[in-house]
Amino acid sequence: MASDFSTASRTLAPTQGQLQQFLHFSLEPHTQAMLPIAQLSEVLNVPLGQIVPIPHLPPWVLGVYNWRGEILWMVDLGQLLGLTPWHRQSVARSHYAVIVLNGSGDYDPKRPLRRQNRQDRNQMLGLVVGEVRDIEWCNPDQIQSAPTASISAALVPYLRGFWVSEPGEMFVVLNGQAVISRLNQASIT
Repeated sequence: MASDFSTASRTLAPTQGQLQQFLHFSLEPHTQAMLPIAQLSEVLNVPLGQIVPIPHLPPWVLGVYNWRGEILWMVDLGQLLGLTPWHRQSVARSHYAVIVLNGSGDYDPKRPLRRQNRQDRNQMLGLVVGEVRDIEWCNPDQIQSAPTASISAALVPYLRGFWVSEPGEMFVVLNGQAVISRLNQASIT
């Protein structure tokens, strides 16, 4: 099952201020996170065994996946952020929940990938997460920075800030471009 964000972004926004859509997902253990919808292409359910491992890469790089005829690098986002690696989680699953991150911001789901600029294609990255939850409306001005003493050092480079919803649930807001940059530093694209 794949979810495309082209229709989600056309949904009418609440009338309040400068609200933006963020995808809410979970990472183990008990971390609720968000990424801006504008940085995402789609959500995939990838069956176990469909990601081809590549040797001699950082442990957070799971391998590659054939996505629409293109190679999509797959990253264990939790492990990259210093959380529980996907393979050590106690939940039995038959598939990977994958968020396709678009670092270039120019992704057009109606235009075939072969017509998109080569650099844009290299900016696509599959993020394996615990579970994709929902779309949240958030005012970016309400994203707060956290005291560095209260967060893991591994998370700091990828952190945009924290956001607290109306019911009081706290979300880690990630910087998708920082995740893409880390992949580029690993010299695999």
